[in-house]
Amino acid sequence: MSSSATRASRPGLLLLCGLLCDASIWQPQREALSDLAEVQVLDFAGFDSIVQMAAHVLAVAPPQFAVAGHSMGGRVALEIMRQAPQRVQRLALLDTGSAPRRDGEHEQRAALVRLAQTQGMQALARQWLPPMLHPQRHADAELMSPLMAMVQRHSVQDYAGQIDALLERPDAAPVLARIRCPTLLGVGRQDAWSPLAQHQQMAQQIPHARLVVFENSGHMAPLEAPAAVNAAMRDWLQDA
Repeated sequence: MSSSATRASRPGLLLLCGLLCDASIWQPQREALSDLAEVQVLDFAGFDSIVQMAAHVLAVAPPQFAVAGHSMGGRVALEIMRQAPQRVQRLALLDTGSAPRRDGEHEQRAALVRLAQTQGMQALARQWLPPMLHPQRHADAELMSPLMAMVQRHSVQDYAGQIDALLERPDAAPVLARIRCPTLLGVGRQDAWSPLAQHQQMAQQIPHARLVVFENSGHMAPLEAPAAVNAAMRDWLQDA
């Protein structure tokens, strides 16, 4: 079979980035899954609405596709399931949630936006990133340095817009029971922001969902536990 025919036979896979993330968060999966799918990564710098983010993905996506969302990207994936479920062949939700804004969240996020506005994105990264990771990885320069660089590639305006999107996010809980495609839920065991219990609740609501826990990982599982994430996603893509 020719290389062009091989490409044509592979399904499209869209990898959706989370808050202050870009294609680098998905680099291990881009490499590991390229033999199974035509992989495209989408980030959301410059957007300030989950609904608009989902509409953008649908505008650039093939007619049928698999989609995996990490963190905020998972919320975008759920909004895609609200807007166009017939186009989604497979769904993966990693380190994410479905509930609307919770009590105290506005104040917590607003304080971080003020930090970025007054002291810059480096200061924001130093405060925001460590709680997102496994506690034992805070001093791991091989992990922390590229994550710090990734955050600093975003502007304060990018950050403020994405925070607005998250604070005004739709309640995706009603979408869960209507999902009919093969669905993977994945979460780092030590994810303190989007904890395991949150994913267990979603798994109970999505028919036939598979839940995978990534050991020794926090919220940034695609980079913290790449081998485990790759294995789970390969199984998901090949699941009949």
